Amino acid sequence: MSDYRIYHNPGCGTSRNVLALMRHCGIEPEVIEYLKTPPSREELVALLQSMGMSVREILRQRGTPYDELRLGEAHWSDDQLLDFVGQHPILMNRPVVVSPLGTRLCRPSEYVLDLLPPPPAQAFRKEDGEPVLDASGKRVT
Repeated sequence: MSDYRIYHNPGCGTSRNVLALMRHCGIEPEVIEYLKTPPSREELVALLQSMGMSVREILRQRGTPYDELRLGEAHWSDDQLLDFVGQHPILMNRPVVVSPLGTRLCRPSEYVLDLLPPPPAQAFRKEDGEPVLDASGKRVT
């Protein structure tokens, strides 16, 4: 089993870019397609604790039933929000990466570099062509 895990949605460009960056850095993570295999409530709580995030901070609004369920209303408890994520895994923002250096929601995709060994001295571009690493493997800012 890999020391690295990614909670991945192959339909998400950011998630695909993070996975590609991990592989560019020589990491083959355990890929968890969380829409097919959602994390259990306990796993989700552990991920949130590891990231130092609240359940509200991991909720995704766009392309989800967030508005329909009125999850922006303040009366929902964390337990209730966790129930909603369990019922609708698409509500979990992605990608979440677990590594020996920590756990992080990697939005934007460059955040994953903080969790990886130094990248090789090669350029890397996102799938839309945006440069992330220059030819020496340094971040493009």
